[in-house]
Amino acid sequence: MNRWLAWGVLIFGVLYFILPLYGMAEFSLSMRRGVYSFDAYTKVLTDPTFQQTFSYSVMMAVFTIIFGVLLVVPTAYWVRLKMPEARPFVEFITLLPLVIPAIVIVFGYIRLYNTSSWLPLTGSVTGTNLLLMFGYATLSLPYMYRAVDTGLRTIDVATLTEAAQSLGASWATILARIILPNVLVAVLSGAFVTFAIVIGEFTMAALLDRPAFGPYMQLLGANRAYEPAALAVIAFAITWACMGLIQLVSRFSKHTKAQR
Repeated sequence: MNRWLAWGVLIFGVLYFILPLYGMAEFSLSMRRGVYSFDAYTKVLTDPTFQQTFSYSVMMAVFTIIFGVLLVVPTAYWVRLKMPEARPFVEFITLLPLVIPAIVIVFGYIRLYNTSSWLPLTGSVTGTNLLLMFGYATLSLPYMYRAVDTGLRTIDVATLTEAAQSLGASWATILARIILPNVLVAVLSGAFVTFAIVIGEFTMAALLDRPAFGPYMQLLGANRAYEPAALAVIAFAITWACMGLIQLVSRFSKHTKAQR
């Protein structure tokens, strides 16, 4: 009885998620009346605005990942090695973006860093891009920190550090050549999640008036019929590709460790 109930719940869950996706995909292929076609996808992919906004979001995602790695890896490493008593406090800080809405964060940024403030970041394109990158890094902080912290738990940080120091390695060398390679899979997992967040984020990019992919999706959805469905399928495929890469990297790492 329990087995049939479990299968029933599983099938219901699969249908609950798959049927809307199927309907959306079918609608995106119905732009040409009476026949399935990729006209909507062709229009989206050849749209110069799509290319500009998607390229911008990819660039912002790359910079956000680099900044997140430079911020999180040393912090998580130092907390685990030298300040274990501060771990609950750091974990609380990293969880705040999950309970504070993005609109509150970006309004705080605008209030603090507008053109009349002590640090007018919003007064230039470079400053606004930098502010948006910080916002993206804040949103991805819970996922990046937990991924890196989980990776650090799988290695003996203290022993590796002592061995490296006995050979004369500096702190920068220890982080770059000892710690980072050992938690690379965890870092990549956090990086793929960060990429997915940046690609789909709307609030911060819209309020900071940046040409990102999220606002473009909203604008297209308000003015077109078939193209938004095609764009949603594309965004969904990108997100699942990131999830698949996480699984692929994790399995490859386990296979490499087993061979060793």
